[in-house]
Amino acid sequence: MDIILSNSSDKPIYEQIASQVKAQILSGTLAAGAKLPSIRALASDLGVSVITTKRAYADLEQLGFICTVQGKGCFVAEGNQELLRENQLCHIEELLAKAASQAETLGVTRDKLHEMLDLVAPETMQ
Repeated sequence: MDIILSNSSDKPIYEQIASQVKAQILSGTLAAGAKLPSIRALASDLGVSVITTKRAYADLEQLGFICTVQGKGCFVAEGNQELLRENQLCHIEELLAKAASQAETLGVTRDKLHEMLDLVAPETMQ
């Protein structure tokens, strides 16, 4: 698990850890059921306090990204499909917003934009 911390970031260290682990889960780099480093091991690897990594893991667990099994460790939670889908839909919305903004700049109408989307969309979407 690759985590890069930035001392110049406005984000607290625990948020940096949590957001990078979350990103790796959403991208599929960390698969469901994958064992995460222990809180102590991660703290040692990153050179941060155990309290910091514990907070990051607690936040991820509260959001449903990881689960802790007493005596066994922390694992990527099963059933992240809804979280993955939600994240992918947000990405599509961002791309569509950019396309709409560029279309507006070029004076492309909404109807023309719909036509263009219909042309590039697979048959299964219609």
